[in-house]
Amino acid sequence: MRLWRIDAFLIAAVLLLPLSAAAAAQSPLSCMPFTGERMTFEVGWEFINAGTATMVVSHRGAHAYRIDTLAKTNKFFDLFKKVRDTIVSEGLCRGDRAQSTVFDLTQHENTYHAVKKTRFLWQRGKVEYTHDGKTDTYDVPAGYLNVMDAFYTVRRLPLKVGEVLRLPVFDSGKKYDVEVHVLKTEYLYMQGSNGTGKRIPCLVIEPRLKTAGIFSSVGTMKIWLSDDARRLPIQMKAKIKIGHIVARLIGYQPAP
Repeated sequence: MRLWRIDAFLIAAVLLLPLSAAAAAQSPLSCMPFTGERMTFEVGWEFINAGTATMVVSHRGAHAYRIDTLAKTNKFFDLFKKVRDTIVSEGLCRGDRAQSTVFDLTQHENTYHAVKKTRFLWQRGKVEYTHDGKTDTYDVPAGYLNVMDAFYTVRRLPLKVGEVLRLPVFDSGKKYDVEVHVLKTEYLYMQGSNGTGKRIPCLVIEPRLKTAGIFSSVGTMKIWLSDDARRLPIQMKAKIKIGHIVARLIGYQPAP
């Protein structure tokens, strides 16, 4: 296993908080045991600190949840490419399976601005996708996920090195099965502000998306998930046209 080093000055101790699979199962939502969780990432372009991203999961009713994501560049990087991207993802639990209902993406990246709204009308087997005011309707059966729900679904699944998961996804007008390859185990070294650190065992996965994501373009992405019941995304690395975007977890508030 290869050893990588990460400077995570805020959360080394938090990452070591115990969370058993039984504790996660006590969540009121069986398909989304992460309600109440908040994660903060430092986002960089190659070796340059570019900004931050936050992901917050909240409980919305008896069987519903919402995931809010905000990505923004810092003041220095604003001079080169100012980014203010937001995602609102909503869904509900049908038994122990997630069903996406809403996916809204608002992008403000320099002179590029876009608003994309997706409504999963799963009871009718339809999806309405609106891009900058133009709405199209697609035949999409129940069970399809948006890319955010697919990510959280992967986090709660048992993962084995060498396996390939396939999840039905609708994103940006495309319906397809996203492949998630579980590549290997690898250690990341996390150092706390007091100078102590610990090697964190991780599973490296590669979701093969066919659409662009927040802070990234279509292409190769790798995610380092902690090899425990929480499956925390310790690091995410995406290939873009020039170089790589790297997101490192620096803040974590666990689900209650």
